[in-house]
Amino acid sequence: MPVLAVDDAEHEGRVLAVDMSMVELIAALRRRLAAGERVLRVLALDPDLGRGCYSGERVMVAGGEHRLHRLHRSWRAWLDLAGRLGLRMATPRRVDAATLELRLERLDERARWQAADDVPASERYGRDSGYARISKLEDPDLVIDLDDALTRAGLPAAPRILELGVNRGDSFALIAALRPALVGAAEFVGVDHSASALALARERFPGPRHRFIAADVNALASLGLGEFDLVLAMGTLQSPGVDDRALLRQLVQHQLAPAGALIVGVPNCRYLDGELLHGARQKNYTQPELGLVIKDIAFYRRYLQQHRRTVHVTGKHYLLVTAVA
Repeated sequence: MPVLAVDDAEHEGRVLAVDMSMVELIAALRRRLAAGERVLRVLALDPDLGRGCYSGERVMVAGGEHRLHRLHRSWRAWLDLAGRLGLRMATPRRVDAATLELRLERLDERARWQAADDVPASERYGRDSGYARISKLEDPDLVIDLDDALTRAGLPAAPRILELGVNRGDSFALIAALRPALVGAAEFVGVDHSASALALARERFPGPRHRFIAADVNALASLGLGEFDLVLAMGTLQSPGVDDRALLRQLVQHQLAPAGALIVGVPNCRYLDGELLHGARQKNYTQPELGLVIKDIAFYRRYLQQHRRTVHVTGKHYLLVTAVA
């Protein structure tokens, strides 16, 4: 095990986490949050010193005339803890050779993306909404998971691709980045009810291979779009006012080619004060409640299997239900 010097520095006002269990640590942080503290300072063993150790194992360090076993926690454990408590991990500060001061900042619960009261429902996700600040292209989990789902889809050389709730076209941009060969070969069709978001999409993809339609996805049957080799619905089935069961049946029975693939993204996250947090927060719950997510995914999986599709459920912040022939 690593042996390094550690300065048992004054930790007044800081939580000394090097010997605290996770239960004790969470309780200490919650007490400080309840007392109204905005920034929590925690003294922790440098996670880099515990390479190869699991969180909770002891790492030997030198302290004065004695050798001490300090509690190791990985960077991932610290980041997960911050996220679950609604905190932002700021850049740590070094205290000595073995100890870091971690600064956990309380997120502003008021800093949510919300449409103004006078904005019509169709523009809730429009050009000037808070949602427009969010780029799914910067979510590493979604990039990796969609890449994996596209591999499973096994698209032909010149596929027809449909996205419901296309907004400004982030998914099309991600597909183009992940599968460059499709840029000059595929036909892309996007449907959304936000005129301002579609205007952005048309500016972004002006060529003839991209078509954007302003319509309510509930009226998909009336659009006469035909069949597609790939259909995407990223968070759209969970949108307010959408009958997800009826829309799924429409997609499978009328929009999906016999050998086509369907990718449904079910949100399992929320956006707050510049951070992407696990799970959706529901009223009267202090932590994410996953009952509705599980119920929806179970229905989608069962229905798609009944229609002779092989179904894979993957993902993290967006759970992807990928159905292939």
